Amino acid sequence: MDNPTALKLFLDEVGDISRFAGKFLTQWFKPRYEIAEFVRQCFVIGYQSLPLVGLTGFIMGLVLTLQLRPSMVDYGVESQLPAIVGIAIVREIGPVITALIFAGKIGSSIGAELGSMKVTEQIDAMEVSGTNPFKYLVVSRVMAAICMLPILAVLSDAISLYGAYLGVNIKGATSFRLFWMLVIDNLAFNDVLPAFIKTFFFGFAVGIIGCYKGYNSKKGTEGVGHSANSAVVISSVVIFIIDLLAVQITDFLGFN
Repeated sequence: MDNPTALKLFLDEVGDISRFAGKFLTQWFKPRYEIAEFVRQCFVIGYQSLPLVGLTGFIMGLVLTLQLRPSMVDYGVESQLPAIVGIAIVREIGPVITALIFAGKIGSSIGAELGSMKVTEQIDAMEVSGTNPFKYLVVSRVMAAICMLPILAVLSDAISLYGAYLGVNIKGATSFRLFWMLVIDNLAFNDVLPAFIKTFFFGFAVGIIGCYKGYNSKKGTEGVGHSANSAVVISSVVIFIIDLLAVQITDFLGFN
C-alpha cells in the first residue's frame, strides 16, 4: 500500500468517525430517550467492568510502590513515597490505565456485539420495524461509557492507593491514617480536577469508536473480529492523544 493511499484511507476513517460522532450528538437530544437501555448498559459497562479495573488498579499501586522504593531510599526521601505515589496515580497513571483496560474490555465488546448484529441484519430489521437503531444501540452505549468510566477511574484510584499502602508496609511501618494524610495533604485541586475531567473524554472515545466499528462492520464473521480488534487499537491510540492534549491544555491554563 503506497503512502497516498494509506493517507487517504486514514483521512476517510477520521472523517467517517467524525460524522458518526456528529450524528450521536444530534441524536442525543432528540426523544425518544432509551432510559431502560441506558441503565442496562451502565450495569454491563460499569458494574461488570469493576472487578477487572479494581484488580488492575490494586496491582498497579502495589507494583509502582515497590518499584519506586529503592530509588527513593537511595536519595533519602523514603518518607515521601506515599505522596509521590498518590500524585502519580491520581494525576496520570490511574485514569490512563483504567481507560486502556476499559477500551480493551468494553471497546471490543461493543464492537463485536454491534458487528454481529450488523452482519446478521438485526440492525436492518430494527429500521424496518420503525425502531431507531442508532438511538437504541449507539446513544445508550456511548452515554453509558461516558458516565461509567469516570466512576471506574475514581474507584480504581482508591483501590490503587490501598495497594500502595500495602506496598509501603511490606518493607516499612506506616499507619493507615498517616499514609492517607500524606497522600491527601500533597494532592491539590489542580491534580484532581483535570484528571477527572479527561476521563469523560476517554469514555466518549471508547464508546463512539467501539459503536462506529461495530455499526459499520462488514464481511461476515471475519468483519466482526476485525471490528472488535480495530476498536481496541484505535481507542487506545485516541486515549493517548487525548491525554497528550489534556496535559498541554492544563499546562496552558496553569493547572500544572
